[in-house]
Amino acid sequence: MIIDTHVHLDDERYKDDLNEVLNRARDGGVERFIIPGADPKNLKRAVEIAENNSDVYFAVGVHPYDMDSFEESYLEKFINHKKCVAVGECGLDYFRLEGSDEEKEKEKSRQKEVFITQIELAKKYKKPLIVHIRDASRDSKELLLKYNAKEVGGVLHCYNADEELLSLANDGFHFGIGGVVTFKNAKKLLHVLPKIPLDKILIETDAPYLTPTPHRGERNEPIYTIFIMKKISEFLEISEENIKKITTKNALLLFNIS
Repeated sequence: MIIDTHVHLDDERYKDDLNEVLNRARDGGVERFIIPGADPKNLKRAVEIAENNSDVYFAVGVHPYDMDSFEESYLEKFINHKKCVAVGECGLDYFRLEGSDEEKEKEKSRQKEVFITQIELAKKYKKPLIVHIRDASRDSKELLLKYNAKEVGGVLHCYNADEELLSLANDGFHFGIGGVVTFKNAKKLLHVLPKIPLDKILIETDAPYLTPTPHRGERNEPIYTIFIMKKISEFLEISEENIKKITTKNALLLFNIS
């Protein structure tokens, strides 16, 4: 059994063959799917998919790139749904900052404001966080600690291999490992992988993005969790069966699903 803890099934790229995508994954041993919240305009679609599939769950949240669409009251309409298991993906992403230094700082401040609000939302409703961090490790860690996110814990989605973030394992945070671990340039992630506590590793695809080798260039799908699992197993020298058991147990406990 494998759980894909981060898969954008509400993406337009699945609109014509979602059932086939899910069935391929199920046939390959993927037994649970979690749709992260990113753009609020897709939230109703995510809820619909979760309601129509007993093995699909969703989260409410707004990606930093979509922060202008953030409306806390809208997320609260769905947060108590029985299939809602987390808040996020939320966080900080400084990769695409543009303009003058003043404009960049203004955008950083806005991202922080929206991130903090979602941390508080998670604490209010006792849901774990799905955290997006890109080129913003120090600020992200600082906010998670300052606002006591350890109350709910969560996952660092698509963990960026920054060792500065490893100590967050002590604050209830897990580390999402996706297709990047199979890339030829994954040396940094492979170097840090053995340093992640086994009870804090999760498997994710981030599909339709970050398709693992040997399918790079194609649309990613949850069935490709198998390649991520195999790479983790091979590199850590732990049997595939045990990697499945460990990561599944971690996901079930974190997201409080059965």
